[in-house]
Amino acid sequence: MKNLKILFGLFVLVIFVLVIFVATVTPAQDTKDTGKKTRTLTGCLTKGDDAKEFHLTAQDGGKWDLKSDSVKLAEHVGHTVKVVGVVESATAHGMKEDVKTAVDEDAKETGDLTVTNVTMVSASCK
Repeated sequence: MKNLKILFGLFVLVIFVLVIFVATVTPAQDTKDTGKKTRTLTGCLTKGDDAKEFHLTAQDGGKWDLKSDSVKLAEHVGHTVKVVGVVESATAHGMKEDVKTAVDEDAKETGDLTVTNVTMVSASCK
């Protein structure tokens, strides 16, 4: 019984290492780089739960939580905007998205972004 537990533990470890190896070595099927630290996203900006929290529904269907101490996002709520920002925990975020896409190729990206620049594209969300 003890040997079976050790064997099972080794099996789980090998699978985990293979998943990490495939996620980091194998390029994504498309040209999307999920591990990038800086992102440019376009979508509809909505208000979050607190004063400094906002949500962006990207044009590709991805959902992002936005925050910024330097950019005034509140004046763009309800607008289609283009934001540039830094992904929180970019490496972990990229691995999560790569695994999610491997399981469901139509999966939409989600994440947390600290915005460094915002540009209004349209005064409304389409």
